[in-house]
Amino acid sequence: MSAVTYVEAIVVGALQGVSELFPVSSLGHSILLPAWLGGSWQRDLSIGKDSPYLAVLVAMHVATALALVLFFRKDWVRIIRGLWTSIRHREVRTPDQRLAWLLVLATIPVGLAGLLFESLLRDYLGKPVPAAIFLALNGGVLYAAEKFSKPGKAAAEEDTVDFSAEDTMVMRAISVEEQTDVRLAKLRIGEAVLIGAAQILALLPGISRSGITMVAGLRRGLGHEDAARFAFLLATPVILAAGVLKMPTLFAPENHASLGPALVGSVIAGVASYISVRFLTGYFETRTLTPFAIYCVVAGIGSLIFFAV
Repeated sequence: MSAVTYVEAIVVGALQGVSELFPVSSLGHSILLPAWLGGSWQRDLSIGKDSPYLAVLVAMHVATALALVLFFRKDWVRIIRGLWTSIRHREVRTPDQRLAWLLVLATIPVGLAGLLFESLLRDYLGKPVPAAIFLALNGGVLYAAEKFSKPGKAAAEEDTVDFSAEDTMVMRAISVEEQTDVRLAKLRIGEAVLIGAAQILALLPGISRSGITMVAGLRRGLGHEDAARFAFLLATPVILAAGVLKMPTLFAPENHASLGPALVGSVIAGVASYISVRFLTGYFETRTLTPFAIYCVVAGIGSLIFFAV
């Protein structure tokens, strides 16, 4: 297989950084863009077993995860501290402790599904026509979520979780991010697991991880801002773990020619991801998924017509 070039890596890195966090499916775009461009791009950027392009995408995913960790660094410090104190003292009393466990439990379903089905689904469905179909379906799901969901509070009113034991909370000002995390921590365990399990659908090329997770959050009563924040927090360990697990493939002898482009593309992907998550966390404070839904339907149907006719 041909090595990925620097120009290809730069373009794909920017695409990966944006489309991984925007609700438009990075995997779907990683398949459709080379097919649209054709020629050497389609030859070099072919997803398949032992593909250099696939190895480069793995490195870019790690860069995206690191960008998320950097952006939510204060949150992750509190969440990890909460998990540690919860294990150490064998208790779940504070919002940080509860949110930490919710993230752990909500990550398990997609982790298992990824190990079992990711390669199988990618090999059979990692082609332009299936990607176009799923991209259009992704848009339909986003639109339906906006039309039929009625976002409310982050937890049902009858939730009886008591956070009053967090003594220091009354002694200092609470940031907007901490207030959001307190609301997310009030999710029931079943609700959090269902939202996390929605990421399994993102194994299908064209279905957006962030988009489908936000849809699940909206259906459980989260507002757009809280649903987006929970989606990004859930995505971080999944993307990072999957990337690190597959990273050794990048250093296989057949991929040595792609190491330089992979590094450059990863830097681009990381920067694009950081800018994207910063934009989106502000965007969803007042706006909806509708523009992304329209784009996915148009791009999906247009691609389907182009590749199927």
